[in-house]
Amino acid sequence: MEKSSGKKNTAVLISGRGSNLRSLIKYSKTKKSLIKIVLVVSDNLFAKGLNYANKSNINNIVIKYSNRKSFEDRLLKLLKKNNIDLICLAGFMKILSGKFIKKFNKTILNIHPSLLPKYKGLNTHNRAVQNKDKYSGATVHIVNKKLDSGKIILQKKVKILKSDSGKSLEKKVLKIEHKLYPKAIIRLLTNY
Repeated sequence: MEKSSGKKNTAVLISGRGSNLRSLIKYSKTKKSLIKIVLVVSDNLFAKGLNYANKSNINNIVIKYSNRKSFEDRLLKLLKKNNIDLICLAGFMKILSGKFIKKFNKTILNIHPSLLPKYKGLNTHNRAVQNKDKYSGATVHIVNKKLDSGKIILQKKVKILKSDSGKSLEKKVLKIEHKLYPKAIIRLLTNY
């Protein structure tokens, strides 16, 4: 870790479009940032998010996910080599094993598109709309062995309108995710 800046060396794990990665990169370049993104890892060669890493000259690597063990072993080596203090999952669509979490032994954050503990896992927006919920939202939480069950750092809700579909709700939630993730990082790192 860089002692001079006091910023946490951060790795961001992605699988897709990388819009949360983009907002984290933007935050990391601000004066008040508490993180330095030194590594972006994707399990998907075609993840659009890799473009954001390239544009910002952030070291990025694709690790093919043939099986969990080989993926996690390679990832752990990379994290160690880059002195990573914090992992941010940003649309990373694989589940990290309890073994990996234990070996990494530092904080792993995830952003989830629902108001946890409601709607863990996938298809959160459709489930919220089908159940006629009044609100949905996003949650930033610490990753533990159980899916979407770790300590909640921050949540923000959005109103679900009668006219909302899973798709329109997804767009609304994504907008708040981009603001929520940096705020959650600040809360996490200043409350330590």
